[in-house]
Amino acid sequence: MTNEKTQLRQKWLERAGILTEALPYMRRHAGHTFVIKYGGHAMGDAELAAVFARDIVLLKQVGINPVVVHGGGPQIGAMLERLKIKSDFVDGLRVTDAATVEIVEMVLSGQINKQIVASIADAGGRAVGLSGKDGGLIRVRKLERTVRDPDSNIEKVVDLGFVGDPDHVDPHILNVLRNTDIIPVIAPLGVDGNGQTFNINADTVAGAVAAALGATRLLLLTDVEGVMDKDGALIPEMTVQDAAARRQDGTLTGGMIPKVETCVDAVEKGVEASVILDGRVPHAILLELFTEHGSGTLIRAD
Repeated sequence: MTNEKTQLRQKWLERAGILTEALPYMRRHAGHTFVIKYGGHAMGDAELAAVFARDIVLLKQVGINPVVVHGGGPQIGAMLERLKIKSDFVDGLRVTDAATVEIVEMVLSGQINKQIVASIADAGGRAVGLSGKDGGLIRVRKLERTVRDPDSNIEKVVDLGFVGDPDHVDPHILNVLRNTDIIPVIAPLGVDGNGQTFNINADTVAGAVAAALGATRLLLLTDVEGVMDKDGALIPEMTVQDAAARRQDGTLTGGMIPKVETCVDAVEKGVEASVILDGRVPHAILLELFTEHGSGTLIRAD
């Protein structure tokens, strides 16, 4: 046998080994719902976006029920800049006035949502684009933030405009799609009791949807490897109690705090486990679900 054929055979054997390792996990997860928050670098890179779409289609084909919730902050920012609309932030949340919320909906429900749906179709799957406005999916309450003035040290309530938090998620439309070959792709928008459109943080939407569906997993794709300890090493698994302790001792900082809070909230509302993983890694979802060691940081009940 030539050296070339030997190398080719070895490659086939490696692929067969991967499938053998993955098969028990595929069986274990078949019939279960996984809510995946898609955003960050993974969504901005065309090659990673194509890989993500193929992986989501694979999940559906092996009997898993994937539900995708996407973000779009950078794309919204770029469009506002093009239109010369000024945008401010408070605690990482975009202050959204009447003009801004129109652009937010246009970018999220129009541009980004349909791009993801088209990518899934290109990968051989079927997807439908939704927002929280469709089918009464997400009703919101207006979100406010209290900030402390650095000069006077006086706290004041800041009006964020049309920024909301999920008040109620009605999963009926998602349950209807569950037993079809269609993958839901959700833009993080919702309406209040008066039918007013509100922008919502995508991580928060993903957590609320996962809880409403009783999902097995909530997966948050981020631009970091996962939750890191004080020495910079990845924490592969935490309990809800561990997460509280690590916030108290300062291990959790900055933008990781609300992500972990979302994961903990979902677990406390019945999701089996939440995972924060690196969306910059190709096939991060498959590595998490179908390998022994997983990928990222898994958060579970105590």
